[in-house]
Amino acid sequence: MTPLWTAAALRAATGGSLAAEAAVTGVSIDSRSAGPGDLFVALRDARDGHDFVADALGRGAAVAMVDHDPPGLAADAPLLRVGETLAGLTALGAAGRARTDARIAAITGSVGKTGTKEMLRLLLAGFGPTHAAVASYNNHWGVPLTLARMPAGSAFAVIEIGMNNPGEIAPLARLARPHVAAVTTIGEAHIGHLGGLEGIAEEKGSITRGLLPGGIAVLPRDSAHFPRLLELAQEAGAGRIIGFGRDPAAEVRLLDAAITRDGRTRAEIAVFGTRVEVRMPALGLHHAGNACCALAVVAALGLDAARAAPALAGYAPGAGRGAPRDIAVEGGQALLVDESYNAAPPAMRAALETLAQRPGTRRIAVLGDMRELGEFSAALHAGLAPAAARADLVFCCGPEMARLFALLPAAKRGAHAADSAALAPLVKAALRPGDVVLVKGALGSRMAVLVRALTESSS
Repeated sequence: MTPLWTAAALRAATGGSLAAEAAVTGVSIDSRSAGPGDLFVALRDARDGHDFVADALGRGAAVAMVDHDPPGLAADAPLLRVGETLAGLTALGAAGRARTDARIAAITGSVGKTGTKEMLRLLLAGFGPTHAAVASYNNHWGVPLTLARMPAGSAFAVIEIGMNNPGEIAPLARLARPHVAAVTTIGEAHIGHLGGLEGIAEEKGSITRGLLPGGIAVLPRDSAHFPRLLELAQEAGAGRIIGFGRDPAAEVRLLDAAITRDGRTRAEIAVFGTRVEVRMPALGLHHAGNACCALAVVAALGLDAARAAPALAGYAPGAGRGAPRDIAVEGGQALLVDESYNAAPPAMRAALETLAQRPGTRRIAVLGDMRELGEFSAALHAGLAPAAARADLVFCCGPEMARLFALLPAAKRGAHAADSAALAPLVKAALRPGDVVLVKGALGSRMAVLVRALTESSS
């Protein structure tokens, strides 16, 4: 296997010292997933990664990046010593970006980032080796990790960039230095930290500050914030702007989208006037919007979007992001739609809309609190009530979702509980054969606990 990083390249990239001459074939920040040939980076988060260096090396990691001596190691342990490990990982990511000729697309947005990234992975793979993060690695460690893992010979790379607070996107975009920067949509995610939708638009639009000279911005033409996003891209020196969406002025226009009888999403998209048909096994009209954005990025990279589009037949949501599965219930089976990974108001609305379109005996929504909404939280949770009421039965957990629950018609109220663990047995007891059950909430609402309770007898 061709080394991802040689010892000499590690030293040059990080300015660190490494006595061993071992080369690495991967980069890991979790000792549990570290494997033979990996560079293990000892980051600090809830726990100090230095405490797990011995474990990572024991699992076969070739080198560990550290900024102080970890416990329990031999004197000759293969340590790449740097001033600070996050800075070292960031330097390695910058070096990974600098050494490649890959065409880079960077993606941000309030919702749809990961889905659009995965669509682009499929679309671009038909034109050459394509690199993208294996998960939603879109923050201050995720972006440099994705870049550090990028093989030098990649033809394309897709870098997902997210944020929780103001000022986080632009530095990561400058690290990625994309040829194309795209914003999927502007919505209320993290609105509690940004003060309003205008602040979110400013932050998301700052992705264009990382564009290479003459780079292209791909922007949501349907958004009320498109004019400001356009201004930000122009101020950043974008050489070209491509709008996407249903708006007649969009260069990449979503002409039609529908759910087919076999549970697929079909979309017709005009890419600079050329009609392209897309069919995806993923159910939900929001997937059509993401496909429109993804095809706009393909076109922005100078590639044939019509040729690429059939690859989307292989797109399906990942774990916790809408992947359906059958589960055992008393007397038969129900269909679980697992969206337990995260939830922002626009994504919650889209999930409830999709639930309403799924065929089933009953459509059941199981909802946990959304997070990071600040002073807007009460209104945003209550505002979901009309969409939730389209379900046949609604279960909720958490103090914020109690507001929504109280607004539902009595016949629609399943149960409310303090948390997902308390709600799980109530949902499980209520399910019948033929039901379709959506589970969605913020990661901090721990809706995955409820998903595990519903699936433990189905594994």
